[in-house]
Amino acid sequence: MTYKEQPEQGEAEPTPPNEPALAALSLYPQEWALFLDIDGTLLDLAETPDSIAVPPSLPFALHALSRQLGGALALITGRAVSFVDPLFAPFRFPVAGLHGAERRDAAGRLRRALVPHAFQEMKRLIAQEAEAWPGVLVEDKGAAVAVHYRLAPEREADIAEAMQRYLQEAGPDWVLQHGKLVVEICPAHASKGHAIEAFLNETPFNGRRPLTIGDDVTDETMFAVANRLGGQSVRIGPPNGKTLARASIPSPARLREILASLAT
Repeated sequence: MTYKEQPEQGEAEPTPPNEPALAALSLYPQEWALFLDIDGTLLDLAETPDSIAVPPSLPFALHALSRQLGGALALITGRAVSFVDPLFAPFRFPVAGLHGAERRDAAGRLRRALVPHAFQEMKRLIAQEAEAWPGVLVEDKGAAVAVHYRLAPEREADIAEAMQRYLQEAGPDWVLQHGKLVVEICPAHASKGHAIEAFLNETPFNGRRPLTIGDDVTDETMFAVANRLGGQSVRIGPPNGKTLARASIPSPARLREILASLAT
């Protein structure tokens, strides 16, 4: 696939945003698919998982940009799909939740992960143990469970030990994910990279180059897929030599400004 080198005769040359990583979206929207993490990427991180704030204009900007991309825009998140939809109402975007363990395609078909009874019981025990750690929050995601210690960073070692212990009880079908002040047990078969590959095999994403934007270690798998397939990978935050992302944008606020500019 090649870029269109010159505008057609009489066609106005579009003006891209000043971040080169996203300039191609405005110049060649028919060639790209956009994959966006939510927490720490589209939205600013908050002290608790439920206290994130969505700017009122953001869902409309994403909807407008999705239309420009022919519907090839998807949200890729560690949140459950059921949590995501109210954030961006009245629109329902293609979304991969729980790091890809559940996924809704552009046609609206939702594939959920099964939750065994033993895993439900394990989540109850994790929540019970966490009661002894003030400030530590347990987020039940259905097929995953996350323990947040943003309000109690001194508990990092305790939580890491406990979650490793519970992971051994959960068995080989589950894996431990570390993020920004959070540790999570989630299905082993799931990753954000696998979710993007699945989208790219479906309409309207197929035949396009992936542009992936994220901020955390859980986003590295989608950066790897974008790089391998000749796309673009963008990390939110200061440049970081440890990431696979090939470009960076300083903050979620700046990303929202760029997306709003692209949408108009």
